[in-house]
Amino acid sequence: MIGAEACLAALSATWPAARAWSQDGWTIRDGAGGGKRASAASAETGARAADLAGLMPGGALAMLRPGQDALESDLAALGYSVVDPTLIYAAPVADLAQKPPHVSLFDIWPPLAIMREIWADGDIGPARLAVMDRVTGPKTGLIARLSDRAVGCGFCAIHDGIAMLHAVEIAPAYRRQGAARTMLHGAAYWAQGQGADWLALAVTEANTPARALYEAAGMQVVTRYHYRYLAR
Repeated sequence: MIGAEACLAALSATWPAARAWSQDGWTIRDGAGGGKRASAASAETGARAADLAGLMPGGALAMLRPGQDALESDLAALGYSVVDPTLIYAAPVADLAQKPPHVSLFDIWPPLAIMREIWADGDIGPARLAVMDRVTGPKTGLIARLSDRAVGCGFCAIHDGIAMLHAVEIAPAYRRQGAARTMLHGAAYWAQGQGADWLALAVTEANTPARALYEAAGMQVVTRYHYRYLAR
């Protein structure tokens, strides 16, 4: 199985911050509104919980990974609350790749207006689209179709042989009808054509329907993380 560090590096590279810098033992990120993945600070050697609030005065947000128990305790003691426990799933591209059925899925970049509309309905607006635009490696948008209409979309990008699937959004009226499954296997098919070896994605622990889909497809949990947040 692929390693946790490789998956986390791919997650960062395929959903990048607008700006990142090192300061006082932390990597600080400015996500420019692109969500927690692009905005959370991460600890470097010597990071101190007490320093973080001063480095992120607008509201301190840190990503915590397994093995950071001391930092976890210190942030909790300072009043940082746990947000969005998340799992990273992965599987070999060769195990997932399936050519999509005729006219059921298309890979398109830049995204079409209908894709932007579907994403917007799922609160994936211009700031998150800007994150996608910032990705410099191979990338594509995915648009799923059912009953002769566009019903869902996603974003897939590759870093060091790992294709990360992000921003999967299926219109509510068309969920549990196979569009997400088609997107998952179609993303792997696209990634295989780009030379990737693995497909991975991040999903919150609370999203049990999505987790059931990924596990049924044979994906396994590689690592997990969560955020701690201190409001200002």
